[in-house]
Amino acid sequence: MRRLDLRGRKLSVKDVTELLPRAVNDIETSLKSVLPIIDQVRDLGESALVELAQRFDEIDPRPIRVGQEELDRALAELAAPLREAIETAITRVRLVAETNMPKDTSVTLGTGAMVQQRWSPVDSVGLYVPGGKAVYPSSVIMNVVPAQVAGVKRLAVVTPGQKAFAGRPHPTVLATAALLGVTEVYAIGGPAAIAALAYGVDSIGLEPVVLVTGPGNNLVTAAKRALRGVIGIDSEAGATEIMVIADAGANPKFVAADLISQAEHDESAASILVTDSEELLESVAEELSQLLPRAHHLPRIETAFDGQQSALVLVDDLAQATLVANAYASEHLEIQVEDPKALAAEISNAGAIFLGPFAPVSLGDYMAGSNHVLPTSQQAKFGSGLGVHSFLRAVQVIDYSEPALAEIAERIRLFADEEGLPSHGDAVQIRVATRRHAE
Repeated sequence: MRRLDLRGRKLSVKDVTELLPRAVNDIETSLKSVLPIIDQVRDLGESALVELAQRFDEIDPRPIRVGQEELDRALAELAAPLREAIETAITRVRLVAETNMPKDTSVTLGTGAMVQQRWSPVDSVGLYVPGGKAVYPSSVIMNVVPAQVAGVKRLAVVTPGQKAFAGRPHPTVLATAALLGVTEVYAIGGPAAIAALAYGVDSIGLEPVVLVTGPGNNLVTAAKRALRGVIGIDSEAGATEIMVIADAGANPKFVAADLISQAEHDESAASILVTDSEELLESVAEELSQLLPRAHHLPRIETAFDGQQSALVLVDDLAQATLVANAYASEHLEIQVEDPKALAAEISNAGAIFLGPFAPVSLGDYMAGSNHVLPTSQQAKFGSGLGVHSFLRAVQVIDYSEPALAEIAERIRLFADEEGLPSHGDAVQIRVATRRHAE
C-alpha cells in the first residue's frame, strides 16, 4: 500500500481529491453497454431477461418470480444460529428506523391560516440485493426494514440467480426475505433488474415501481443513472470506502484488520489510514504484513491495496486529519483517537461515523442497528445513507380560511404583478371580491 506524507502542507479540497483519488469507476463508459440492455428489457420483457441471464451468467433463471413454496423452503432450511443472528439484526435496524421516523408538523400563521407537513410513503419500491462476489442477506434487511417502517405498501426484491444454485437466488437471501414477510421476489440481477423494475414485466407479474434502492456494481449504478426520472433512486453507490483516523494510542492490529475487512469487498475498494503518528503508521504496516497472508480473499485485497484509492497517510495533527476527512467524505469513517466524540463533532462529511476501538465498520454492516447502504464517491457531501426517510415524501397541506386569505391578498397581488403573472393575483382577488360582495 502506498504511503503519503502530507505534513507541512496547506491542503485544499482539490488537493485531497487529487492526492487521494478514488478507483477508476467510469459510469459513463458503463452507460454505453447498459443502454442496449435497458432497451431490450423494455421491449422484450421476460425473453430478454432469460437471454441476458444465459449470456452473462450462464444460468436459466426461470421461473423468474420466486414462488412462495421456494421462499418457505429456504426459511425452513435456514440454520437456527444464523436465523437468530438475522432476527437480531432485523430487530435492531427496525428499532433505529422507528425512532428516526419523522413526525408530521403543523404551523399556525394566523387565525385560519395553517400549513401542515405530512410524511407519506412512496407507493412501491424495488429493492436490489447484489449477489456477485458475496452473499448479502444483510442488504435485504437494510433495504426492506426501513421501507416497511415507512409504510410502503408494495416491496419487490430483485436479486441475481446463482450458478452454484442452478440459477436460483442464494437461499439465505430468500430466507431473509421470507423472514421479513416479503412475498414478491425475482431472480433478476444486473442492469436488467433495474430496467425490469422501471418498466415492469407483465408475463412474470412484475409491475413497475416508483423507487429503486440498493447497492450494485458499475453496471447497476449506470442503469440507475440512465433510468432516473422513470424511477426514483436512492443514490449512485460505488465501491466501498473506509477511512480510519487514528492517533498514537490506537491499536494497530484493530486498524489493520479494519482496512483489510473493507478491501475484501472489491478490487476497487478504498482503504485509507490517516494518522499523526509515524510509529502507528509503521505498526499498522507491520500488522498488515502479518494479517494479509491469512485473508480469505487475498488477491482481491492486494489489488485494492495496490490501487490508487488506498494509502497510509501521515498528517501534522488531528486538525489536519479532520480537514482530510471532510474533503474526502468517506462512506465509512472510523475514529480511533483518545477523544473520538470531540473529533467526530468536527466531521461534516461522512456516510457513517464509527467511534472508538470497539465500533468497527463490520459492526455497522450487520448488527449496529444503523444502515449499511451509504453514500460513496464524495456523495456524503450532499447525500445521506439509506433510512426510513429514503422511502418518504414530505407533502405540504395548506389550509386557509376566507379571512386569512383576505388578510394577505394585497401582498399576493404585489408579488404577482412584480413577476409579470397578474392572473395569479386575479385568482386571489376574485375570492376576496366575492367575500366582500357577500358582506
